[in-house]
Amino acid sequence: MATQYRQGYGEWDAPGSRDGEQRGHRLPAVLRAPLEGRSWGELCYLLLSLPLGILMFVYGVTMLSLGAGMLVTFLGIPILAGALAGCRGFGALERARARGLLGLEVADPEPLTVKRQGPMAWVGAMLRSGTSWRHLLYAVIQFPWAVFSFAVGLPFWICGWTLLTYPLWFWVFPAYAGQGGIQLYGDATHRVYLDTPFEIAVTAAAGLLLTLATPWIIRGLTTVHGLLVEGLLGPSRLATRVVELESDRGVVVDTAAADLQRIERDLHDGAQARLVALAMDLGLAKEKLTQDPQAAARMVEEAHGEVKTALQELRDLARGIHPAVLTDRGLDAALSAVASRCTVPVRVEVDLPARPAPAIEGIAYFTVSELLQNVSKHSRATSASVDVWRSEDRLLLQVTDDGRGGAVASGGSGLAGLAERLGAVDGILLVDSPPGGPTRITAELPWRTP
Repeated sequence: MATQYRQGYGEWDAPGSRDGEQRGHRLPAVLRAPLEGRSWGELCYLLLSLPLGILMFVYGVTMLSLGAGMLVTFLGIPILAGALAGCRGFGALERARARGLLGLEVADPEPLTVKRQGPMAWVGAMLRSGTSWRHLLYAVIQFPWAVFSFAVGLPFWICGWTLLTYPLWFWVFPAYAGQGGIQLYGDATHRVYLDTPFEIAVTAAAGLLLTLATPWIIRGLTTVHGLLVEGLLGPSRLATRVVELESDRGVVVDTAAADLQRIERDLHDGAQARLVALAMDLGLAKEKLTQDPQAAARMVEEAHGEVKTALQELRDLARGIHPAVLTDRGLDAALSAVASRCTVPVRVEVDLPARPAPAIEGIAYFTVSELLQNVSKHSRATSASVDVWRSEDRLLLQVTDDGRGGAVASGGSGLAGLAERLGAVDGILLVDSPPGGPTRITAELPWRTP
């Protein structure tokens, strides 16, 4: 992905989440927020957004107007190209500012592609670049939101802290003779005094509420800023998708190569070796047929057993590639057959209105097979279950066991390889396996091939 959020940028700690529990076991997030460095960083981001927004807006509108006005002459074209180049420079500054103050990681957009040498080739490439025009658009539309954010965020912050600290500084107001109090407002008919302990306490309480609410208001404002930076200053969705498809293609090629090597190894070390030994045994039996018929009969009987073993290995190999029951009867029967070979009792429930695409069906079968093998080898479970259902245009698989847990999809594990295989078709693998169990692994696949 082109972007990722550091320390929960753009999302609040969900109640009951592990991260929220670890960070909030001493003080609730709503009470910590006004004093956190994150909140002050977001405030600084808002304060800097206004002057930078004015600068970018003035630059973008001025240069665009100048370039458009000069298009009647040749000078308008390089002026526009220079304006776009300047906006790309502002974009780099904005990405760095979002990274430093908001913790928002936005990848650099695709670089400018200049196919020929010379200044005119650069000008043409700059004008044809959609990324450059998106940077100019950001310079224009960021300004009104920066004004709004500044006008909302700063007064809330100042008012909140001012009222909260009112008991510390209310004495600075001049006392009016004969009134015995501090006059905050007054005219010929009405006067308001905040000088009694109750009034001071209410004022501080109102300030506390504003102070506690302001970080979340500012967080919402900066989230919009982050979306603008991500959407207009990062890589385009098309470029990101191309990168993802190239990565997925590499995963598919590597997976296919690994499968071919596995099949070749299984054939060479298993069925092929048995068939060679079988041929040798039959040759010896043929030589002994006339000299020692009983020994030849025993050798033929042993060869018959080898034939059965080789056939079983070939069936297992074919089942691992794509079983016939999957083609003929679908996932329900195929997964039931896999579950019957598991070392623990497995309940299988498949609720599908129709059959998915053949390629997706094969990946789903392979995924459940791998997960049930893990249950047999590593989980120490006494029971397991497999659930398959459809949700809108997605196929969902869930394998659950009551074993010892601790499964992770990282560090070159089998689950990591399975996650890469699913990712090649826009699938997702979610692992929920706390130490001590139970383990719940959910796989999500597209209903049709992407």
